[in-house]
Amino acid sequence: MMGEVHFISVGLCEDDPELRSVLERALEAEGFEVRVTATGHDAVTRFSNEPPDVLVLDIGLPDADGRDVCQALRAHGVDAPVVFLTAHGTLSDRLSGFGAGGDDYVVKPFALAELVLRVRALGRRAGIAGADRAVGELRLDPATHALHAGERSIALTPTEFRLFAALAARPAEVIRRRELISAAWPDGAIVHDNTLDTYVRRLRRKLGDLQVDERIATARGVGYSLQ
Repeated sequence: MMGEVHFISVGLCEDDPELRSVLERALEAEGFEVRVTATGHDAVTRFSNEPPDVLVLDIGLPDADGRDVCQALRAHGVDAPVVFLTAHGTLSDRLSGFGAGGDDYVVKPFALAELVLRVRALGRRAGIAGADRAVGELRLDPATHALHAGERSIALTPTEFRLFAALAARPAEVIRRRELISAAWPDGAIVHDNTLDTYVRRLRRKLGDLQVDERIATARGVGYSLQ
């Protein structure tokens, strides 16, 4: 008896309705199962609950930066590889995308065949991790840069958001200082050691205000971890 066929599922977040429709039809024509959203908030809500095998995220969303969406999904335990769609393909743009947890970049305008091949390659390489690494009840909203714990929430600055997302993406693991700086600040920014420490203290206070069990631990001289 033949085994069940697994079709690669794709989560697509693109705010332009015409392009979204074209991409959905093109991917479905190639045999992918496609779920679409138009905003960063909806992408995090929908794809956190039901992660696809591959994510295609537009960076220029109306309510959030696609890189923040990616970081929020990573913090919620979504391991699916991410292809960013962007109108800008500079080195700094690509570095910031990879720093946010992205796996590939496609610059607009692009050939549909190229995107299909990239999605298919990532889908083949992606392992089905299945483990939900979301930390406790904490959830990140990239549209509002807010951190939620049940019915409670607290606002984060964009830098605090990116820093916390980097920690939450790999809970209990010590993330090195340089990696945290790369994830939270734009490429080329001058960030002193005490600047990172200051932001970590601010995050600790906000976690305390939320009255959650999670805490940021210090690995002296190495980095930080979310416990």
